Order: sequence, then structure tokens, then C-alpha cells
Amino acid sequence: MNFQKRKQAILSALNADGEAEIKALAAELKVAEITVRRDLNTLAEEGLLFRTHGGAMKVDAIAPVVSFANKAATKLAAKEAICRRAAEEVKDGDILFMDCGSTVFHLCAFIRNKQIQVITNSMPVVYALQNSRVALNIIGGEYDMERQAVHGKMAEQHIQKYRATMAFLGVDGISPQGLFANGEKEATMSLSLAAQSKRNYLLCDASKIGRETYLNFARLGLVNTVITDATAAECRFLKKAGVRVLLV
Repeated sequence: MNFQKRKQAILSALNADGEAEIKALAAELKVAEITVRRDLNTLAEEGLLFRTHGGAMKVDAIAPVVSFANKAATKLAAKEAICRRAAEEVKDGDILFMDCGSTVFHLCAFIRNKQIQVITNSMPVVYALQNSRVALNIIGGEYDMERQAVHGKMAEQHIQKYRATMAFLGVDGISPQGLFANGEKEATMSLSLAAQSKRNYLLCDASKIGRETYLNFARLGLVNTVITDATAAECRFLKKAGVRVLLV
């Protein structure tokens, strides 16, 4: 079976069930799992599905934007390793804030079976955690199509009503100068979530370590823990600042 036929079969399976696992797809298509994995990555890059740990989800139910799907699909192995480690920090009964970062999104696959509550402004997170053991609280406000997330003053006011055990955040860069974002919307949401959380976790792949972008919105002290696939040497400035670092 060539790629185009596999593509149609995969998308049909996702349309029917909403999600699919690599093993099941490989059996249905009668190909190796590595072939399915490669196909899913390609389709994710095209914005046709969301890659998850061990499979994929359809995206039409939440009007996907290709840019988010592309970000979610890049550096997939690193993001899954980071989120697998992050999930070990989560215990039954915890209350989590989750932002709209593409790395944070991959945490969904590892917490679906935990008896926890998640408060989020991310529509992909909401979709990924529906029909799981997780209780969802959806932040209200203005919907941002590009990020598939809710932002704005109403969202900030919503967040202020709640207290979380931990917040899982993403950034566009982190250096000795602090945390960086590409825009004020995401920076404002990160600050709002962090202010209402007991412990703040930053999930970022190695490409974000040492990187400085458009907006320097917070000092390193905003986060308690950074989980990353960077090297110990690259993270030395974090430990020097008193930030806990978990390497994967």
C-alpha cells in the first residue's frame, strides 16, 4: 500500500474514532509500526492530525491551525520524554494549570489516567483530555485561532478565581536574563497562571535553552522546576539561579 492510500486510511480511522494507536493502525494497514509512525509525523506536519504518545488524534473537531500542528510535531521524541518525566510529578488529587504551549500539549498523553483536575486555555488540551479520568475546567475569554487558545482580560479574571497545585508552562526562550515569549498574549497568560500556582514547571526542549526572543517577560524565579532534554552544562545558569532542573 502506497503512502496516499495509507494517508486516506489513517484519516478515515481518525474521523471514525477520533484517535488511533500506532499498533492498531499498523495491523489494519498491514505495515510495520515504524512506517505508521513516519506517516503520522508527515501528516502532523501537514496539519492533518495531532501526534500523541503512541498514536494520533483528529483535529477537525477543534478547527486546527497548521502552525500549532507543526509545532506539536517537531522535536516529538524530546517533547514526549520531557512530558513523560513531568507526569511523574503529578499525583492523584492535584490541580493543574496547563498553558497552550506545544510541548505542554504532549503532557496530555501521560496524565489521562490520573484522577486530577486540569484548568487550561488550550483547546487541543481540552480535546486530548476529554473522555479521560481528568476533570476539565476551560478558561473563558477571546479565542485566538493562531494559537488555538483563549486569551484576554476575561481569561485573566477566570484564572484569578482558582488555585492550582502546579502549573505547566512553555516559553519561546530562557536565558540568564529570564523567560522570553514571542508576544504579550502568551506572556500575560503565563504570568497569570504562575501567580495562582504553588509550583511552576517549565517544559522546554534544548532549543529553548539560552535563547532570547522578542519579549523578556519574567525573571528565572518565576519557575521552580525546568524539565528539558538539554545538557547539564547548558542548564548550569538555571541551577546557579536556584531553579530545580530535571534532565531527560
